[in-house]
Amino acid sequence: MKTKRISSLELGRIISIIGVITIHTGVFHNLILIDGQPWITRLLNQASRFAVPFFFILSGYFIQPKLAAQPFKTLTDYSKPLLKLWLIWSAIYLVIPRNIGQVLYRGYLIERINYWQRLARQPLIKLLFQGGEVHLWFLLALICALVIISFTIRLNACNLIVLIAIALYIYGLMAGSYQPIFGLEAPFNTRLGPFFSTLLVVLGYEFRRKNFALPLKTALIVMTFGTVLHFTEAFYLIQWGMKFEGHDFLLGTPIWAMGMFFTLLAVPQFGANTRLVELSKYTLGIYLCHYIIIIYLRYLYGFLKINAWFQDLTLIPMTFLVSLIFIKVLSKTPLRNLLTR
Repeated sequence: MKTKRISSLELGRIISIIGVITIHTGVFHNLILIDGQPWITRLLNQASRFAVPFFFILSGYFIQPKLAAQPFKTLTDYSKPLLKLWLIWSAIYLVIPRNIGQVLYRGYLIERINYWQRLARQPLIKLLFQGGEVHLWFLLALICALVIISFTIRLNACNLIVLIAIALYIYGLMAGSYQPIFGLEAPFNTRLGPFFSTLLVVLGYEFRRKNFALPLKTALIVMTFGTVLHFTEAFYLIQWGMKFEGHDFLLGTPIWAMGMFFTLLAVPQFGANTRLVELSKYTLGIYLCHYIIIIYLRYLYGFLKINAWFQDLTLIPMTFLVSLIFIKVLSKTPLRNLLTR
């Protein structure tokens, strides 16, 4: 069963991967300060938090027909390549040096040993859910969500899946961004694992299963409400000692991503004639490699003594472009079966 591509949603993938890159670049951190604080960086960070939730919703939406028909087979077929990518890219990030200056002056092993020691000080369960670099958590979180959904389908408990997903999400918030208020403790960052991913994947799954959609105007209202709620929460939590830019998920985040999803779904041909839509098939590859690209571009900019403003203005598009070129070249080699899906 091959799912027909929807141009607007494919364009949404491109927008979302740019959002992920924006979060990890942290541009303008030292250039634009308001009252001595990097508020532009913080606002850009939170303005991009729709990205990963949108990817989760898309995953649930497109996998729904197969998952409903053959839950365990689909889970296996879908999860094996994701787990393979998680393992391989974790290994890559464990061996690829991050601090080029330290490698040049102190040697590769010293640089890597320092990094491995920092990882070793983290809880084992966190490392198991995260992997060799911070952004790889997405892969295992997606698998966790699919495992939970598959078992509920197989046990004919589909009526419980939404409640389970909401309960996980609420716990994730209470032990995460809202921890100072509720005092719950988690053994690791609740962004990892099934806490947030399950609800978002379930939303996509249910939207497809029930053939549910919203008219464009309503979808825009939902997206606006979710965005405003997310930012309101982020500002409110400052008084509880939480960093404004430290929130991956809040109460408004799934509403925001859901509104974006329905907005794009309401205009399915939007972006159909753009080349960006054709590039959407590379988004997972870009996601996997972009982190090290950012590190090396920053080093190159510094080595070449490029103007700081030029660096921050170009880092996001350059990261996207270099990552895209790398993945496209990789897809032409035998390594594509190992490093891409």
